[in-house]
Amino acid sequence: MPIQLPSPTAWVKSKVLALQEYSLLAGRAFRSMFSPPIYWGDVAQQMDMIGVGSLPIVVLTGFFTGCVLALQAATALKQFGAVSKTGNLVALSMVKELGPVLTGLMVSGRNASGMASELGSMKVTEQIDAMRALGVDPIRKLVAPRISATVFMLFWLSILSMCMGILGGGLVAVFMLGLDGHAYFTSTYSALVWADLWQGLTKPIFFGFIISSVGCYYGMQTKGGTQGVGRATTEAVVASSILIIVSDFILTRLMIGILGR
Repeated sequence: MPIQLPSPTAWVKSKVLALQEYSLLAGRAFRSMFSPPIYWGDVAQQMDMIGVGSLPIVVLTGFFTGCVLALQAATALKQFGAVSKTGNLVALSMVKELGPVLTGLMVSGRNASGMASELGSMKVTEQIDAMRALGVDPIRKLVAPRISATVFMLFWLSILSMCMGILGGGLVAVFMLGLDGHAYFTSTYSALVWADLWQGLTKPIFFGFIISSVGCYYGMQTKGGTQGVGRATTEAVVASSILIIVSDFILTRLMIGILGR
């Protein structure tokens, strides 16, 4: 039986419609985050699931990324007799780029899929329709707490990832490369300026909003029973990961233009 592909016009229309629906959901959720009633209990529950649940993977990813960075940086800098600058490269890489981006990707893989599957299951079992029938706004009750919790927790998880990366790089520098520990951490501290910290601390806010809003969008749009839930979970992870990478480029370009580095 031949497979019928959708026409280009229908495909473009479906994507524009999806973008419109996502924008409406994100806008309504954003307003709900700052207007009563706010479901603080749900926000705290999501913080626990997203923040505490993601701690092991974020700690391990940050630590070993810092270890690898130190090894690679030392190998490259050795050609120029500047191995003592290893701490500078590790600190700048972890704070400006790898800490926020890797944490965003890890949390996306774990929590965007979880939100899509949880809300998707509620959608196909008509629990969300029942919620509307009882007069409860599902966006305010289900979406807004997840976005608030993800944005808040991703900020602190990114800081933890940066610290673990610098610590991992320091251990490699001291015990494998034979560098002085005091010199490593002094060069790490001196390499960073406020512009670098602003850049590293701003990105998690945007990444957290992307992860949670995309995960909730695919969950709320789920159709087709259990197969639809599985499809929504996969699409949520793929879409949020791609958007993190694209938004990282845009944010980096903007901040270099504004902050000068």
